[in-house]
Amino acid sequence: MSQKILQIITSTKGDTSFSNQLSNAVIEKLKETDPQSVVQTLDLSKTPLPYLTDLHISAVYTPEENHTAEQTAAIQYSDEAIKNLLESDVIVIGVPLYNFGIPAVLKGWIDQIARAGKTFSYADGSPKGLVTDKKVYLSIASGAIFSEGPYKSYDFSESYLRTVLGFLGMTDVTTFRVEGTAIPDFAENALPKALSSVEEFAF
Repeated sequence: MSQKILQIITSTKGDTSFSNQLSNAVIEKLKETDPQSVVQTLDLSKTPLPYLTDLHISAVYTPEENHTAEQTAAIQYSDEAIKNLLESDVIVIGVPLYNFGIPAVLKGWIDQIARAGKTFSYADGSPKGLVTDKKVYLSIASGAIFSEGPYKSYDFSESYLRTVLGFLGMTDVTTFRVEGTAIPDFAENALPKALSSVEEFAF
């Protein structure tokens, strides 16, 4: 049975985006492993999910049978995002590093999928992630070098994503990085080095 891959795009730079190019390389390797793979692309740079509003939050905490028409409309984005996530076997997320963190559109997606009773539960008195048996690949791009050195503590992208995805049950996370793209001594080799790390990885 073919695996379903959910590709999440968050960069506005299209084909020239380093995070997109790295994500595409990951997907190509996944398709080499399973040629029957089916890829669904969610381009948040073009169709961002709405940010949370009081109407959305009220819908989450109101029984479905009591929803108003407005609440039903407000929560449909969350329902669809969760459905797509749960139906996927692999999630590939392109993450350009913006101001030491993730793009706002990616946070918007996370806010729509992090939902009590749907993707996590406190039913047993402690948090339990309900999105299990998924493999996640993060393709993080940055102008500076954040994986090591003096700027390492400035990177809140990978640590945040691993925390929130893990809270939802997605603990099998692999990170690839293309970094130093704005540093003269590193820029030329930044993408080739990142693509090489993907090529050498055992998927």
